[in-house]
Amino acid sequence: MNHPTPGALDGVRVLDLSRVLAGPWCTQTLADLGADVIKVERPGSGDDTRGWGPPFLKDRAGHDTAEAAYYLGTNRNKRSVTIDIATPEGQDLVRRLADTADVVIENFKVGDMARYGLDAATLRATRPRLVYCSITGFGQTGPYRDRAGYDYAIQGLGGLMSVTGERDDRAGGGPQKVGVAVADLFTGMYATVAILAALRHRDATGVGQVVDMALLDTQVAMLANLGANYLVTRKAPGRAGNAHQNIVPYQVFEVADGHLILAVGNDGQFERFCAVAGCPELAADARFAKNADRVRHRETLVPLLAPVLKRRARADWLAALEAAKVPCGPINDLDDVFADPQVRERAMTSTVEHPLAGALELVSSPMKLSGTPVSVRRAPPLLGEHTAEVLAEVGVDAAALRGLRERGIV
Repeated sequence: MNHPTPGALDGVRVLDLSRVLAGPWCTQTLADLGADVIKVERPGSGDDTRGWGPPFLKDRAGHDTAEAAYYLGTNRNKRSVTIDIATPEGQDLVRRLADTADVVIENFKVGDMARYGLDAATLRATRPRLVYCSITGFGQTGPYRDRAGYDYAIQGLGGLMSVTGERDDRAGGGPQKVGVAVADLFTGMYATVAILAALRHRDATGVGQVVDMALLDTQVAMLANLGANYLVTRKAPGRAGNAHQNIVPYQVFEVADGHLILAVGNDGQFERFCAVAGCPELAADARFAKNADRVRHRETLVPLLAPVLKRRARADWLAALEAAKVPCGPINDLDDVFADPQVRERAMTSTVEHPLAGALELVSSPMKLSGTPVSVRRAPPLLGEHTAEVLAEVGVDAAALRGLRERGIV
C-alpha cells in the first residue's frame, strides 16, 4: 500500500524486535509517520498481546479470530515477519534485516540480545549509522537492571500509585493504578522522541547511537509537578482522589443528576464561577480570592461549594459555565467519547481493510501534520503475513524460504 501523501518518515526502516506495549507503541507511532516498520515475531505464537483477549476481532462470519483487540490497537501500519531468533539461522536473518535498517528497537531483558549476537555493539559494528533503542523496566545499568519490568509494578515502585486514588481517610481510599498502562505508553512516546533526535543527529553526522529507555525512569519523570513539589519541600504528597494538588477548585463535584469536572485554573475563572453559581461573596473572601489561599483553605472551601453544585443538573451547569468561560466537562464513558462531535470531527477513528474481518475501525493517531499527515496504510498484520515479502528484500529466495519454514526458523 502507498501513502496518500508522503509521510514524514518515508524512507526510514525500523526493525521492531519488541512486543507487548511500550516498544510496539513507539514503533506504531513511527509507522504512522511513514516509517517502514518490520515487526519480528516468534513463529507459531507471535506477540503476546495477540492472545490478550477477549475481546477478539470477529471474522466476516462473526467468529472470533486469533487477533485480540489489544494487539490491534498497537500494531497498525507494520509488516509481520516470523523468525526464531534463538537459532543461529534466525539470528543471521535478523542481522541481515538490521543491515538494511535505520532503527532497531528491542525490549528483551538486559543481556539477551548480546547472547543472541543482536546487541547494539554487534549490529552497529557493520552499520554505524544504526540507531539502536533498548526498552527495559530498569535500563541497562543499576542494581535493578536484571529485573523484569511490568507497567503495574512500575506504577507502584515509581510513586504513581501513591498519588492516585481516593484519600486514605475516605471511603474507597487507598492506592490505585491508572486505567491504562501509562508507564508503558509514556516510555513508548519518550522512546519515539529520543529515536527521532538520534536520527536527526545521524543525518547531520553520519553516526547513529544507542538509546537506553527504562520504564522506571519514565515513571519518575512523569511525576511532573508532584515530583517537583517533593524536591522543593521534601514532603511526599498523598492521594487526593479527583482533586488537584496545586489548584482549587479543580476536581469532580456531584451535581443534581450525576457528576461533572470543575477545573478552575486561575482567580478570574474562580470569580466568574462564583458569579454563575450565585455565591459572589466567596470570590471576595480573602481566604479564597487567590489560588494559593484556596489551596491552603481547601478543606473549608470545598464543603461550601459542594451543596451549591448539587442544586443544578449537569447540562445546566455545563452550558452556564462554558458560556462564562469557566473550564468544566462531563465524565464520559467510551460510548460518549466515540460519539462526541468533536472527536468525530477530528477523525479520531480510522477504517482500514483487514484480511479476515473486512472493514476494521481503529483509534487514530492524534498527530495532525499539515504537509506530511499520518495515514493508516496497513491493518495490524496477521502473524507472519509478510515473511516472504520482507525476506525476499534481503535476498532470501523461495527455495531458501521453504527450507527455513521446514526447519521452523520462520
